[in-house]
Amino acid sequence: MLNQYETVFIATPVLSENQMKEAVLKFKKIITDNEGEIIHEENWGLKKLAYPIQKKSTGFYYLLEFRGPGSIVEKLEVQYRRDERIIRFLTFKMDKFAVEYAEKKRKQKESAKIMEE
Repeated sequence: MLNQYETVFIATPVLSENQMKEAVLKFKKIITDNEGEIIHEENWGLKKLAYPIQKKSTGFYYLLEFRGPGSIVEKLEVQYRRDERIIRFLTFKMDKFAVEYAEKKRKQKESAKIMEE
């Protein structure tokens, strides 16, 4: 059985939009190349950090929700550590309640978007 995970990474704020896109594509490819399936992704954009990291006070936040085998997390996190663009990351395994909550949240966002249009 495949597990469901959520990973958020923070990229250095000095990246151009294209460099950020390249970083996102790289990590999505690591997931899909290792029998993973991307379920959802969100670009949270440039945000202020709670405290400075590597003398930076802001970073680009990106969330990926994916399904895959347990071995995928280690492969992904090794790549985060090796990539000088990434200043922080966090990956966690979602239990069924977290999965249901994430799906519910997405549905609410979608219906709010439809109502705006």
